[in-house]
Amino acid sequence: MGGYLNLVLASLAFVGSHFAMSHNLRPAMVRLFGRNAFMAVYSLISLAALIWMVIAYRAVPAGTVYWPAGDILWAVSSVLTFIAAVLYSGSMSGNPALPSPGAAEYAGRMPAGVFRVTRHPMMWSFALWGFAHLLIAPRTDNFIFIGSIIFLALAGAKAQELKKAATMGVEWEMWCRRTHYFPAITGVASIGPWTWIIGTALWLIATWAHGWFDVPAAGLFRWIQL
Repeated sequence: MGGYLNLVLASLAFVGSHFAMSHNLRPAMVRLFGRNAFMAVYSLISLAALIWMVIAYRAVPAGTVYWPAGDILWAVSSVLTFIAAVLYSGSMSGNPALPSPGAAEYAGRMPAGVFRVTRHPMMWSFALWGFAHLLIAPRTDNFIFIGSIIFLALAGAKAQELKKAATMGVEWEMWCRRTHYFPAITGVASIGPWTWIIGTALWLIATWAHGWFDVPAAGLFRWIQL
């Protein structure tokens, strides 16, 4: 039980530190450290919390599997991680949700690419990755560890919207009117070829790399042996 308590505490620290430093504590920390140093402190604290969470997760014995993961669930999981890789690949450029000096300019444009799917492609990529792994590894330790990441991604996206509405005003309001919080399948056709190519490459590399971490083969490599 102590192992699970440590994992819960580490997960709360990971999620809570992100929310606190992104919102309530951010103004005071920026005044104290300066903007550039604040980002360094933010990254160090986040990394320390993540390392604690990973160590706590690895220390917990694998728990009971709540349902069997056959080929159908593995196929669904593979599709979800592929979509996550594509969304992530297209989220790095022109994203007004990121703390970028050009955020207001990006929000003033018409949404294109993955932003026609959702205005939070990066956050949804993390969430879809999490849902995919819970489907095929439904254990208590994963519900705590991966569930924390899913919660941080989706609740963090909503909290991010409140902050952007306060700092950007009408630009963010117009961006929200033109985009979706929940992914819309109708926007998939707008994703450009380079995003598909980079996303596919990222997905193939990530699923192939499972073998390096002594975990079951994933994606195409579950059925194709190279």
